[in-house]
Parts: sequence; structure tokens; C-alpha cells
Amino acid sequence: MAETTIFWFRQDLRLTDLPGLCAAAERGAVLPVFIHDPSLGNEWSLGGASQWWLHYSLKSLQASIEARGGELILRRGAPEDVLTALIEESGASAVYSSRQYQPWATSLETTLHETLTDEGIDYKRYAGTLLFEPGSVLTGGGTPYKVFTPFWRACLQSEAPREPRSIPDVEWHVGVRSESVEDWNLRPSNPNWADGWESLWSPGEEGATRRLDDFLAGTVKHYGDGRDIPAEAYTSRLSPHLKFGEISPRQIWHAAQYAKQRLPEAAESIDKFLSEIGWREFCYTLLDQFPEMPNKPFKAQFDHFPWAGTQKALKAWQKGLTGYPIVDAGMRELWQTGFMHNRVRMITGSFLTKHLLTHWRAGELWFWDCLVDADIASNACSWQWVAGSGADASPYFRIFNPIAQGEKFDKAGEYVRRYVPEIANLPDKYIHKPWEAPASILEQSGIVLGDTYPEPIVDHKSARQSALAAYEEVKNS
Repeated sequence: MAETTIFWFRQDLRLTDLPGLCAAAERGAVLPVFIHDPSLGNEWSLGGASQWWLHYSLKSLQASIEARGGELILRRGAPEDVLTALIEESGASAVYSSRQYQPWATSLETTLHETLTDEGIDYKRYAGTLLFEPGSVLTGGGTPYKVFTPFWRACLQSEAPREPRSIPDVEWHVGVRSESVEDWNLRPSNPNWADGWESLWSPGEEGATRRLDDFLAGTVKHYGDGRDIPAEAYTSRLSPHLKFGEISPRQIWHAAQYAKQRLPEAAESIDKFLSEIGWREFCYTLLDQFPEMPNKPFKAQFDHFPWAGTQKALKAWQKGLTGYPIVDAGMRELWQTGFMHNRVRMITGSFLTKHLLTHWRAGELWFWDCLVDADIASNACSWQWVAGSGADASPYFRIFNPIAQGEKFDKAGEYVRRYVPEIANLPDKYIHKPWEAPASILEQSGIVLGDTYPEPIVDHKSARQSALAAYEEVKNS
């Protein structure tokens, strides 16, 4: 009689290139399971936007498994309790899963291994989330890298990632009770701030594959320079698919290599795109060696940084009402779409931490709740980078000028006009600095500063000097 293996889906909601699923299929019948534990990670449990994505990603995975004769079993609760119950219900003799790297994952997996082994159940974890496992790419001295460029260079000199595995032939174990994803209430209802997102995103493995194919079919040719232009669709927007494991980094890697053969003129842009995948790898390497990175500064001296931000300023930033159009456009894009262009993420992050002197964790938590691609490693790493407290961080004296950034990367104001329509009638000359427009221009454009659009909540030059003074204080501490 064939052995039954529970394959525990986690942040790997796909069937292609899933080593643990392949191993389970080789062993015998497979019971596919997803466990929703709202308390897992405590304050880092899934944010609202991620829950919306999870709902549709699970629906997509359910449909894929059902099309192959199986049923995805959904259960809510603590993984140890749910898996123990499912073992009793199904007679499974093993549990396989993909390895995870969140700060709480190691202790959870260690506890499961001990508990299940004591009960005579095999528990095995498999790689599949990253190109290079944390700890596998080290300096000449055998220590983890803390600077991205040498890290990625070492990755490229390592053994190339293997070819992705195809979907295995699976004998599904059926007949086990499942809960309904609809009953989990993952989608917002009052207010439904995600209304219309179904037209913007296609969660699931099929949507991920289609987005990668579309990107590499030609858009990638513009990526090298175009990735900094927020008004244009020149980025891959694969990050939420990667976050939920609907596509593996190996699939992306090899598809990109084939694209370089097909589009040799785009090779440089493709390599730049892959280096951004490398940043994701680097962030997980940092998280592995410093699991408190989401909560504590990588550089200890930043424990004493004189943060002076106010709740009023934070709220204005969150709502996109700072009076700086490129910042406000980014924050409104985030709220309206669950996403923000990467260049604008840096601008808005710098504004919060350096213009408003607000702790980076306030921004990290807001992004965690609002981003469909909120990833524990990338989110923490990026916020610490922009605040200057992380490994390989932006220099403390690098303070993004929101006016200059807007004029450089949104020259015609197309991005700002899309998300800040109340100033859309301003001439290009003033679109990134409405307060400099003559009264006659403001009147013609239907703008009353302080009424229809806010005055700047801080003065750029004064805020910059305050930030430099605060950072100097930390530097000398």
C-alpha cells in the first residue's frame, strides 16, 4: 500500500519547480495542505494587502490541483496542531515542505521536526525559495557577505542554479475535510480598499508565468534605464508572485538566460534585472545572520538616533498629503494598487526618515500592511538601507530631494498627474513644486494651496539640515 505524504504548502503556492512536492510524489500518495495561522509571526503576520493576494493565490492553486484530480486541504490553526490532526485523519507517515527563512521559521520547523519524529513521522524540508541557500555563498574568510556587490559577484561565480523541475505526476490522497477560503475573510470589506484590484493583478502560478513571459518578450529591453521611470510599465512587477512562491527564482533565472540568447541586445538590461533578484537573495542572507533585522537597526549606534517625527506628519505621509507631489503620488499609488514603483519607494522612504525624522519602523509597518509584495527580508532590508542603519546602507548624508527626484524621473509629471489629480492642470514647470507657481497659475489650475492641495509640511532645505545634524549626532556617538 502506497505511503501518504502531506505536502505542506507555505510561501510556495505553485506546482512547478517544487522539489518537496516532487519528492512526496515519488514516495506515494500526496495530501496537499495549506495552513492559515493568523498569529504566526505576531506583528509580522500577513498584512491586509497580502491577505487579499493570498485569497486569490489559494483559489488559483486549488483550481490547479483540482484540474489534476486532487483537492487542496485548507485548515486554520497552529501548524503543529493542524498537521497532527491531518496525520491522524489521513494516515500519512511523512510531512514535506519547502524551507522558509522568516525569523520564526527555524524554531517552528525545529519544533515540528522534534514532535513529528517522536511520533514516528518523517519531516523533511526542501530548498526552493531562493537561488542560493543562506550560508552557501561566503567570503574568502568563511563569513557571510555584508555588502551586495561582492555578494552577487560571488553568486555569479558559483555553480549556476539548476534547471527548474516540471510538475510531477501526482497520486493525490483525497477524502479529507477542507475548510473554505471564503470563510477566512481574507479580503477587506469595510472599507473595501482593494476594490478593483482584480483588474490590476492576477495572483497565482498562471498569472506569474504570464507576467514573466510578457516582461521577457520585450519590455525587459527598456529595463536598464526605464526601471527608474514610475510613469512607465518597464519593471517586471513579479515581486508579489515571488513573495508567495507562485514562481521560483530558478524559473526566472533560466527564462532570463534564454531571453538573452533570443534578445542579445537586451543582455545588459536582463543582467540588471537579475541583479535585482540578487538583492532579494542578499536580503535573505542578511536576515539569516541577523534575524532581528525587521525590528532592530543592523548598525547598533542607530539605537540612539534622535527620531523626532510626529503622528500628524506620519498620517500626512500615509495619506499622500505631504505637499510634495512625487511623495504623495507614491503613497496614493500604494493605497490604490497595493504596489509602489521601486524608485518612488526610495523617495518616500527617504522623505519619511530624513525629512520627517520618523523611525523607519513606522514606514516598514505601513508598507507591510499595504504592499501585496510585502516580504519580511526585502521590506526590512530596504527600510534600513534608506534610513542608513542597515548593512550596505545608503550613506547617511544621501537625502533624496523630492523636487529634483520628481523632475528627473517624472519629467512630464505623468505619474504625479495620475495619482494627484487635484494638481493635474499645473504646467510641467510647477508640477513638482506647486508652491512656486504664481498666484495666477494656481488660480487658472484650480488650486488653492492649503485647501485643495496641502502646503509642504516641511521645508526641504531646513529638513535636510535637521537630518544631517541628527545623523552627525549618531555618527559621533
